[in-house]
Amino acid sequence: MMIDTAFVNEINRLSGQQIELCYHCHKCTAGCPVAGEMFYGPDRILHLVQRGEKERLLGSDDIWLCASCETCGARCPNEINVGAVIDGLRQLALQEGSAVAAPDAVRFHRLFLALVQRLGRMHEASLLGIYLVWTRQILGYARTGASMFVKGKVPLRPHLAQDRQQLKRIFTATEEK
Repeated sequence: MMIDTAFVNEINRLSGQQIELCYHCHKCTAGCPVAGEMFYGPDRILHLVQRGEKERLLGSDDIWLCASCETCGARCPNEINVGAVIDGLRQLALQEGSAVAAPDAVRFHRLFLALVQRLGRMHEASLLGIYLVWTRQILGYARTGASMFVKGKVPLRPHLAQDRQQLKRIFTATEEK
C-alpha cells in the first residue's frame, strides 16, 4: 500500500504538528474523556493519518466527537497536540465537502464557531437552544434545560468579549488562509 504523503504533509501543515513523532504509546487515548464514544480514538487517528487513510478519517465520526480538551496533548511524551491534528482533519473535511457520518456534529461545530465569532466567547444557552431547534430535538431536552436554568447553571444573557474586533480579524485571517 502506498502512503498518501501529500495528505500527511497537509495535516502536519494544518495542525502545526509533526505526526511522524508518534510512536503509539496510547497515553493520549488513555486520558481522552470521549475515547469510549469514538470508534478509533486519538492514537488510532494519528496512526491512520500516518498511513495516509484520508477518506476513512474525513468520513469518521471521531473527528467531530473530539471535545478539544487537549488532554491528549498534555499526556503526549512527544508533545503532539492531537486536538490540533483533529482540527486540521475537520478543516480538510469541510473544505473537501466530505460525506460525514454525523451531520449533527458538524452543525454543532459550525454553530459553536459562529457563536464565538459573534459574541467573542461561548454562550452555552444560545448554543444549546439554537442547536436543539435546528435539529428539532428541543422537546427531548426541555426538562433538562429548564432544570439547568432554574439552578442557575446556564446564564440566559451572554457576556460579550470586550475586543470583538480583534477576534473578527482572527476569524477573517483564518478564512483567507
